Amino acid sequence: MRADGRLGTALLVAAACACGEDAPLDDPVPLGYVKQQILGRSLVLPRGFTVSVFAERLGDVRMMALGPGGDVYASQSGDGRIVRLPDADGDGVADAVRTVVDGLNAPHGLAFRGDTLYVAENHRVVRFDAPGIPPVVLVPSLPGGGGHHTRTLLIHAGYLYVSIGSSCNICDERDPRRAAVVRYDMDGSGETLYATGLRNAVGLAVHPETGAIWATNNDRDNLGDDLPPDRVNVLSEGGFYGWPQCYLPGRANPEYGDYAGCDRAIGPTVTLPAHVAPLGLAFYTGAMFPEEYRGDLFIALHGSWNRSVPVGYKVVRVDFASGRPAGDARDFVRGWLAGDRRPLSYGVGEAWGRPVDVLVASDGALLISDDEGRRIFRVAYEEGK
Repeated sequence: MRADGRLGTALLVAAACACGEDAPLDDPVPLGYVKQQILGRSLVLPRGFTVSVFAERLGDVRMMALGPGGDVYASQSGDGRIVRLPDADGDGVADAVRTVVDGLNAPHGLAFRGDTLYVAENHRVVRFDAPGIPPVVLVPSLPGGGGHHTRTLLIHAGYLYVSIGSSCNICDERDPRRAAVVRYDMDGSGETLYATGLRNAVGLAVHPETGAIWATNNDRDNLGDDLPPDRVNVLSEGGFYGWPQCYLPGRANPEYGDYAGCDRAIGPTVTLPAHVAPLGLAFYTGAMFPEEYRGDLFIALHGSWNRSVPVGYKVVRVDFASGRPAGDARDFVRGWLAGDRRPLSYGVGEAWGRPVDVLVASDGALLISDDEGRRIFRVAYEEGK
């Protein structure tokens, strides 16, 4: 268990710079943005916003959730644990890292229903009714191992939704629950394939007005730098989203050139560049940011590992109106790639940060988990900055 301790990394002073049109990462920042120095590096974000470190030394921190009292909980998949990050004095810095449970098998998705914690491990879904009590196993046998090993969890309208990625880049899965979002009753019964053809839908979020489930999706490799696009989908019960046969509606993968069913594949609602690797997503429901941000969608782009010129490594924002996107994704926080244009080697990382998840904190700030830097960032808005 990690020892508790104050996480005292301070926010370094933000500095505005001369602005121009949108430009490469290592050039002046675009109009309406500022460059802020933090941890000896630079991040670029809209004017009026500041970024600080909420918590650090967190291992491979992945998904986050708000628990009882507004405390932040986070999964550390490689360490097999879930941690709680209280901020009792409300200063925007976690007071401690407290292990809630450890010894788990690659825990990833987590969610609360009241005071009860639900966790998706690689091979099962469990429920923790109280601290120190063994978990209740709800779903005992998810398809484990192989390829995409994370399992994301969502509780919505009295159901559990579990996202299970594919075991491969392109293949015919033996277990139909792979490359799908599976729905369960809250006690783990009633298994239903809710949505299929999703190669790796790591992020799940519910639109606060429509109640629709939105999901990120990482599409296939080995079609070059620019195909196929990564995406965000709106899920519908029984919906088929293409994989492995199709990478877009009407566009068959080369391995399935004679497949005639791509016209029934449901297309993306938000289209993103290929290989940016969208993971966590969240709709802004807080009160801290300006009114025009209310209901907008934030997406964490983990970044490419298989592209000649790296892309991603940032958080983007999609404007919403009447429950639908009102424009393309645009940068919200960028700079974790530090302007390096060389190809990246998987697991090595020329980048100094890789966003995984986004969470609207109880005070309205936006938290961003980073499994490369092993920390959580906090983005706040200060009018007049």
